[in-house]
Amino acid sequence: MRRALIVLAALFTAACGGTQTGQADKVNAGVIAIVDTAPIHLGKARGFFAEQNIDLTITPVQGGAAAVSGAVSGQFQFAFANTTSLLTAKQQGLDVKVVANGVSSTGRQGKDFSAVLVKQDSPIRTAKDLAGKKISVNQLKNIGDTTVRASVRKAGGDPTGIEFVELPFPDAPAALQSGRVDAIWVVEPFVSQAVSQGARPVAWNFADAAPNLTVAMYFTTGRTDADLTRRFTAAMRKSLEYADAHPDEVREVLKTYTKIAPEVIAKINLPRWPVEVDRASVQTVADLALADGVLKQKVDVSALVP
Repeated sequence: MRRALIVLAALFTAACGGTQTGQADKVNAGVIAIVDTAPIHLGKARGFFAEQNIDLTITPVQGGAAAVSGAVSGQFQFAFANTTSLLTAKQQGLDVKVVANGVSSTGRQGKDFSAVLVKQDSPIRTAKDLAGKKISVNQLKNIGDTTVRASVRKAGGDPTGIEFVELPFPDAPAALQSGRVDAIWVVEPFVSQAVSQGARPVAWNFADAAPNLTVAMYFTTGRTDADLTRRFTAAMRKSLEYADAHPDEVREVLKTYTKIAPEVIAKINLPRWPVEVDRASVQTVADLALADGVLKQKVDVSALVP
């Protein structure tokens, strides 16, 4: 009888995803400290990860490449990276697999969190006029230049002659004002910052690339326990749903982990945080990246996004 009770207790503990000592699983997630990642911060604050017996640490990273390398090396059990970075990692044979959506475009011209901007007096009036110009992106051969090219094509222009210049987002508005580049691609809060300095949007590149573009996703590697992955995914899905339905709380949580001024937070265009990954948009990004030479071969999206 005693042995049977011990076995039942062990089975109950395993089913609940905990340990026999009742301690929560410690999880380190590599996440960029930007507007896009508000749901995971909000979910931690609301206790959604604790509900799944997860003691979550959110470690800031500089970008998708750092997130991927940190996850592959075992520093992070989970991490956040944009769609192109994950497609590139999969093409390179790295063991990455998406577990939850990260952030999505609103799909609305003039009301998205990503834009291409020019100086107020620039002769560039539309995305078609960006052909042959010098444009800043935060990382070469990534989702920025791929979607900017999509905007130019959609407007009837030829993107092959564009010169992309790598500049961190915080440096881009000043580079535009000084004339170092003809246009900049930035995301919020830098879209609002540039507009406040007189810049003018000429393309909403995420909205142009796909109607419901999945811009970034949370992922893990094969070394992460399947039950832990299931619980993290459940907490992340609840966090996304909550963030999408509570924009005021999103703006409040942004004050806790970013350096964005409160008056800017009040005005920025927030992205969307749907629970589901838009697989068709991931395939669109893969196809565009392949056509532009960002990817060297076709990537099986189903192997990345189960």
